[in-house]
Amino acid sequence: MKQPSPQAGTPRADLGVGLFVVLLGLLTVYAAWAIPDSPLYAQVGAKAVPYLVGGALVVLGAGLSAVALRGGWSRDIEEAMEAPPTNWRAIGLLGAGLLVQIALIDWLGFVIAATIQYVLVCAAFGSRRPLRDLAIGIIVTLGAFIGFSRLLGVNIGAGVLEGIL
Repeated sequence: MKQPSPQAGTPRADLGVGLFVVLLGLLTVYAAWAIPDSPLYAQVGAKAVPYLVGGALVVLGAGLSAVALRGGWSRDIEEAMEAPPTNWRAIGLLGAGLLVQIALIDWLGFVIAATIQYVLVCAAFGSRRPLRDLAIGIIVTLGAFIGFSRLLGVNIGAGVLEGIL
């Protein structure tokens, strides 16, 4: 097995990260277990998603720990120092997407605000097809809105589309 260079991250540190993720997953499962049962939920209650997330964290942490025991995943500091320069345009577009969502969700509603946010995030990741991104954003956000409002009975705000949706 190849020994890490003195500048490389150690498998021991990687194992610490993996075990921390396992611990975080176990704490999430414990917190979900502590949620009181509600008679309002016949099948899927408030505990389902925390149990799912906690279980996923335990599996992820176990996988990270296994990789750490086989030598780790950290890369050399020199390699990390060769990262490309910060893309401030992308960071600005991501921040603008977040601000748009915060500022417009109450007024315009989830579908419009989240669609605008989706287009901005796509642009931040380098997309040069805003009309395609807009169409996909509308489909995804409408699906999420219908899923929450019709299937789960959770009002996430239709905004100006209240009469249409």
